[in-house]
Order: sequence, then structure tokens, then C-alpha cells
Amino acid sequence: MMALYSYLRVSTKHQKIDRQLTNVIGAYPGMKDHQERIYKDRFTGTTTDRPNWNKLYKIVVSHARSEEYKEHDRIVFDEVSRMARNAEEGFALYKELFLLGVDLEFLKEHHIDTDSYRKAMQGIINVQIATGDESADKMINTIMGAINEFILNKVEQDIYRAFEQAEHEVNLLHDRIHEGMRDAKARGARIGTPKGTKLTTKKSKAAKEIILKHNKAFGGTLTDKETWTLARICKTSYYKYKQELQAEMQKKEAS
Repeated sequence: MMALYSYLRVSTKHQKIDRQLTNVIGAYPGMKDHQERIYKDRFTGTTTDRPNWNKLYKIVVSHARSEEYKEHDRIVFDEVSRMARNAEEGFALYKELFLLGVDLEFLKEHHIDTDSYRKAMQGIINVQIATGDESADKMINTIMGAINEFILNKVEQDIYRAFEQAEHEVNLLHDRIHEGMRDAKARGARIGTPKGTKLTTKKSKAAKEIILKHNKAFGGTLTDKETWTLARICKTSYYKYKQELQAEMQKKEAS
């Protein structure tokens, strides 16, 4: 019996994971009812930690090493670039999981699924020729060994190149983004949020209204702790909003 998992990943906060999820559920509709088996990671900037991949990795590795676990694990990726950040890491991880018996499937690169790799290995001629002529046997077995090695190396090269191509495409995308930002700056465009800018959200607006109405510093009856509890915000956000409100009041009084 096969136990199906999926791993989805985006590299920036601006990317959406929905497309990957749609593709996986399109290939395996049953996954829609097993969202707990779909592991997702979102990270930005230089953050490289992938907590949910680490969880999934530990699960399938522990299953593979358990004599009591009877199912066969399979991880589905939308594309090969979602599995690893670079070719070296991806290829090493691929071989490790393959040797443990974990199936890997890439919806956009089926030619490097572990099923394809396994078929190539099954195609290796595992026969020792013994005709009685030692010289002839040695020559034939050497030729067959070379053919087997060629087949295996060819498949491994294809897998490595797929990871390498994915890494190359990601690097090109990052380069284009950085070039675009440099060009925009050169034209005088403002990139990002100016220093000191206050971002107003529905949550911050609602929290500030509660602080103004109920906190003792503004004529209310609640202590600081009681106020941030009522506003359902953390202590840090509370003091930030309170400080902003006090600064706004001082500015109004000064004018």
C-alpha cells in the first residue's frame, strides 16, 4: 500500500503556493481530503530553513527504517526546483531517499521520477558469462560491465542536470529581479517602504481605538496588560501603538 505525501514551497512572501497545490490535487484528487499530508514552506530573503520539509523528511526516513511500517511512501513535488535549493543538495537528497525506498515524483519532470531511475537499474544486465574460455569471458564481462555503468551514469547525469537546470533558472530569475530593482533606483523610483513609514492595518487601527478608549494613559480604566489582552495583541505591538498614539497627541497639542 502506498502512503502519499506532497511538498510545496515558495521562496518569497509575494509568491503564492496555490498553483502548486492545484497541480498536486489535479494529479491526485484524493489529496484534497488529506491536507495533513501536504507540507508547505514559505520563507523570504536569506532564510534557508525549511521546517516543514524537515518534518516530512524525518517521517519518511523513520518509516523506511522501521521494520513494522508496511506502507510505501511517495512524495509528490510540482517541479524539481521545489525539492532543493541547489543541484548538489538535490541530487544527494534524491539518491539518499531512493536508496531508502522512498518514491519521488515530479509532476513537470516525470523523466526523473524515481520510477524511471528504478527501471533503468532494472535494465542493467546482471549476468556473469562463463564459456570456459577465460580470456573471452573476461572480455565479454568487461564489455557488459561498461554498458551497465554507462546506462547508470547516463540516468544519474539526467537527474543531476534536471536539478542543475532548476538551480540555473532560479538564479536567472533572482538576477532579473535585482537588475530590475537597480534600474528602477537609477530612474529615481523608490524601492520598498521609506524608513519611518507607519503602516496602518485594520488590526492596528482597531487596537489603537481600544487603547485610546480603555487605557489609563488616555483616560480609561484598564492597565497596560489588561488593555493588550482586551485588544488581543502582543506586548510589543501594544507599546508600539501606545507610543505612536502619544506622539500623535503631543503633535496635535504642539500645533
